[in-house]
This record gives sequence, C-alpha cells and structure tokens, in this order.
Amino acid sequence: MRIFVLSTGRSGTSTFVKACKHMTNYTCGHESNWSKIGVDRLTYPDHHIEVDNRLVWMLGRLDIRYGDDAFYVHLIRNKEDTIKSFNKRWKGKPSIIRAYAEDILVRDEMGLKECQDYYETINSNIYLFLKDKNNKLQIHLNNISKDFEYFWETINGEGDLSKAVNELNKKHNKSKNHRKVTDTFNLYLWKFKKKFSK
Repeated sequence: MRIFVLSTGRSGTSTFVKACKHMTNYTCGHESNWSKIGVDRLTYPDHHIEVDNRLVWMLGRLDIRYGDDAFYVHLIRNKEDTIKSFNKRWKGKPSIIRAYAEDILVRDEMGLKECQDYYETINSNIYLFLKDKNNKLQIHLNNISKDFEYFWETINGEGDLSKAVNELNKKHNKSKNHRKVTDTFNLYLWKFKKKFSK
C-alpha cells in the first residue's frame, strides 16, 4: 500500500515525515520526486509514505494512477497559523506561495489575503479529491500526537511508536520569526519592477 500525505504545506509535513521514519514496515519520503516530471513524478514504491504538498497540483493524475488502491492523509493546520507561516515565505527559492499569487492569481500583491486564498483553494481541492475515497484520514496538527497514533494503528505501522510520537513534539523547517529588512526591500523592488514592466 502507498500512502500519500496531502496538505497546503507549512502544516507540519517535515515533522510528520520524521515521525514516520520510526516505522520499520514502510519507507517514507518528503518531496522525494519534487524535480521529476511525467510518469516518474508519481512513481513510488509499495509500502511507502510520501509527504509532498505539491501533489495537490497533480490530484487528477494521482487519482488515475492510484485511485482507491492508495491510502490518503489530509494533514491540516489551523488557518491563521498556516497563513502567517506562508506570509514569511515570499522570498524563498522556490516559493509556492509566490508562484500562486504571481502566476496563478496574477496578483501584484503579496500578503495575508493571498495566503488565505491559497489555504482555502488547496484545502478545497483536497476535500474534493478525497470525497469518493474509501481509504482516508484527517490529521490535525493541533491534535497531532493522538491523531498520529490512530494513523499508525490504521496502517498497521510497525517500529518504535514512542520515538515517533516524541518526534512530533519537535519543530522542523520552522519559519523565521520576521522578514529580514532585505526581504522587505526586495519585495517592494519586485512590486516596483512589476508595475513598470507592463
């Protein structure tokens, strides 16, 4: 069985995969195939847990390839915290939130409204995708320890559950608390260039 963890990102995916690494009967990866295209992008071994927020852009192909033969997890973090976290990620390389705002929404702004729109769009896509799936589970970041234990039992996980749960108490891939001054300057510079390049 292949297990796919779907999320907006900025929702504990790095922590989740660290916990899964304490399973002995599944391999696991975080964005394992992120640079691949075509068939290779969605090729994963059996008994594998894949945590990759970019899979939300490939749900149609994921459904055709695996359908109800896979198990799906919707990893959810509360809206406010997710939005705030994404609002610190505009200058990342790559930046999914910048790509969404600039190239999908075609917006000149990069702020909380665009982050909220991203959050709602991605979660709506996941809800719709999972609507007809039999093998699925929601895991909430604010209840991660209890929900993860249930996930472990549901997929018949083997290994060290106590170490996995301890891993969930650590923060991985944490966003910086504040934008750097250079990031703010670069953001205004980007807006200026965009405005006058039209």
